[in-house]
This record gives sequence, structure tokens and C-alpha cells, in this order.
Amino acid sequence: MVAYLMLQLNRLSSSGLLYSLLNLLGATLIIVSLVADFNLSAFVMEVFWVLISLVGIIRHFSLKTLNQIPGK
Repeated sequence: MVAYLMLQLNRLSSSGLLYSLLNLLGATLIIVSLVADFNLSAFVMEVFWVLISLVGIIRHFSLKTLNQIPGK
């Protein structure tokens, strides 16, 4: 929620690392909370949210690495 709020307030870029990290943190915390009261549909949604966040994080570091290669 914090990441989405910051995005809507133009305080955060959706392509930035912080956005993906905040989404990853939020999804992970929800998954942890599901240990106490498991809900399969919520668990599946949060697993996908984690995977999508990881794609953003990997993309951030891949692009950063490509930009450091001379001649690129």
C-alpha cells in the first residue's frame, strides 16, 4: 500500500528499485501472516506478487549492469 501511495503521489517511480522492494516486502509480510490463518487464494496471489517484484528487482540490476558496459 505504501508503494502504491507513493507512486500515486509521484514520490516513487514504478520502474525504480524501491517500488519493487516495497512490493516484495508487503507481499512477504502477507505470506508470513497467512501462517496463522491460511488462505490458499491469498497465498497464491502473494506468491505471484513476490515473483513479479523479483522480476522488477532483477530487471533493475540487469539494466544497471548493461549501462556500465563501455560502448553501450
